[in-house]
Amino acid sequence: MSPARQPHAIDPKLLDLLVCPLTKGRLTYDKEHGELISEKAKLAYPVRDGIPIMLPSEARSIE
Repeated sequence: MSPARQPHAIDPKLLDLLVCPLTKGRLTYDKEHGELISEKAKLAYPVRDGIPIMLPSEARSIE
């Protein structure tokens, strides 16, 4: 994968601070898909250009 197409990593310190806006629960980073996962809400929040998009309307539902 070229550097231009490689997903951006999330700073571990930032990941410790971020919570799901709906459940206030912990998030995990899915590097392969470039998403932050909320297991409680069953949502995956996208990370675009290294910036987490923490809007429920932008998240995709996961099962």
